[in-house]
Amino acid sequence: MSRENKPAPHGRGAASNPANRYHLHQVEATDDGWGSLEPPPPALKTTLQADTSRSVISRNQSPDIPFDRSINPYRGCEHGCIYCYARPSHAWLDLSPGLDFESRLLHKPEAPELLRGELSQSGYRCAPIALGANTDVYQPVEREQLLTRRILEVLDEYSHPVMLITKSALIERDLDILSRMARHNLVQVAISFSTLDSNLARRLEPRAATPRRRLETLKRLAQAGVPTGVLVAPIIPVLTDGELERILQGAREAGGVFCRYTLLRLPGEVAELFEAWLEEHVPGQAGRVMNRLRECRQGRVNSSRFNDRMGGSGDYAGLIAQRFTLATRRLGFADGLELSCQRFRSPLDGGQMDLFVS
Repeated sequence: MSRENKPAPHGRGAASNPANRYHLHQVEATDDGWGSLEPPPPALKTTLQADTSRSVISRNQSPDIPFDRSINPYRGCEHGCIYCYARPSHAWLDLSPGLDFESRLLHKPEAPELLRGELSQSGYRCAPIALGANTDVYQPVEREQLLTRRILEVLDEYSHPVMLITKSALIERDLDILSRMARHNLVQVAISFSTLDSNLARRLEPRAATPRRRLETLKRLAQAGVPTGVLVAPIIPVLTDGELERILQGAREAGGVFCRYTLLRLPGEVAELFEAWLEEHVPGQAGRVMNRLRECRQGRVNSSRFNDRMGGSGDYAGLIAQRFTLATRRLGFADGLELSCQRFRSPLDGGQMDLFVS
């Protein structure tokens, strides 16, 4: 399928809605000579529909991430980050990983109740749950839906540890819950940055908080006693790799105490979308970005192999890892934080005997 060289709709990351990998047919726009493709695309509205999943905790066995379970109350993400590795998941819904991913969202209205039920199962064993590992739990629709806040209320009620990842200032709304959980070592928050350049961020992550605002959020969380760190993700070769130390420095000065990073990876349909974005916004650097990325991915643009997919391999990836290590040592970041599972109590605790009380 050939790419369409046209700008993205206002406030969106992707410029097109390519067919997902399961479609039998593909459609390509063609100009008939009358300039029918020239007018800018109309504003694209976000729609929301219910996800009727009957479970809410997803589990993984990946050795290269610090959690084995996560909750994603939303599918799709309005932030519109062009590099988002979660975009291909929209193909499972028979939707496009392009504009559909950032405008046709699903939410799980019963997520808090489902979570309470899963925590009540007799075989449940406590371990930190990650929120925001796939799509941002504080994306704009959360303002009205309140699913993330209600999930946090359940976790707080039963003293269950949680790890949050976001690039949204909306997390400040929930400081009352987060600061209370932090007093018992039940929460940590990672604020995600790909760049500190606001002009670049506007194009890469059109509906996320500005980098400056994210630093303010990190500072406010830290001042409230919430253990907060930085996730430098993704590091984009040529385009943002030179900012690594500055991002870590800014986060440390704002109160960050831990850090992680990931190197850009382009699974499935993300590769075509990202290359089209490069050609639109930084055409002079597009070839260099992709060539450098292939150096880190053994000639490809993505790797799904454990212990390789996050940081890549080869000389360039090794240099990034070395720079990260030196910077974190110089800045005094902690190696990692361990949340407490000792205080967890099942929803069944104290309630199992109610059936026998006359």
